[in-house]
Amino acid sequence: MSSELMVYIDGKYFPKSQAKISVYDHGFLYGDGVFEGIREYNGVVFKLKEHIDRLYRSAHALTLKIPLTKEEMIQAVLETLRKNKMKDSYIRLIVSRGVGDLGLDPRKCPKPTVVIIADTISIRAGDAKETGITTMFSWVRRNRVDSTSAEIKSLNYLNSVLAKIEANACGVDEALCLESSGCVAEGVGENMFIVKNGELLTPPSSTGALAGITAEVITALAAKLGIKLTVTNLTPFMVFTADEAFFTGTAMEMVPIREVNKRQIGTGKPGPVTKRLMAEFHKVIKDPTQGTKV
Repeated sequence: MSSELMVYIDGKYFPKSQAKISVYDHGFLYGDGVFEGIREYNGVVFKLKEHIDRLYRSAHALTLKIPLTKEEMIQAVLETLRKNKMKDSYIRLIVSRGVGDLGLDPRKCPKPTVVIIADTISIRAGDAKETGITTMFSWVRRNRVDSTSAEIKSLNYLNSVLAKIEANACGVDEALCLESSGCVAEGVGENMFIVKNGELLTPPSSTGALAGITAEVITALAAKLGIKLTVTNLTPFMVFTADEAFFTGTAMEMVPIREVNKRQIGTGKPGPVTKRLMAEFHKVIKDPTQGTKV
């Protein structure tokens, strides 16, 4: 039996080295499809149902008919984890338009492709949670909400890739993306929060920001802890002069921001509100009632 990770493709399992899709798949040709990144902690898939719901919302916006029911999709994810005997993992769930011709027309793709990968991921420095990360505002504006909006978690991430390229070239850890009017949308793959006078502020989805599962958890924790949260447009000035700032996301979890465009944020270290929320978030992800047991 192979020691390789097994990848689910359309109901069958293949060793990682043999897991392939057609070059005629419109997910590959045009980025026509949707995906989710999901975390498993100690044999429990964190917020699995919420991720599946978001996957189907994204697919609906693309008129992409997923060939599995939500429950069937949940069971496919769980079975993939069982086959790989994983207890702590990062799951990538992909639904593409499927195999078609070299034209754009989705009607030429009779059946969507479903892929489930269970592996690991690392997108931050080892001590990022303790020291915070450096960021910059990118020249790459978020696409308008009436175009390929980041509200849809689609396979088209070129907007984010371009911003990440700039961050890499400038020697910072991550990029911040602005929307067309100059307000903050999100990071390249994370939601953003700032803290001012003990209160939380975060951008609205009208900026093109994805409705984050982790961001929803932080919102609930803030309410539980009595921390006021306001959803509002954030200008670069508001970010520069914030007392604290942090990113949230499935892969990144929750990471403080210590610098934006060479401006120190607050004390330059994770602040009290951020640290309090991080401690509570760590409890939540370890709570087996917050997910689906494998």
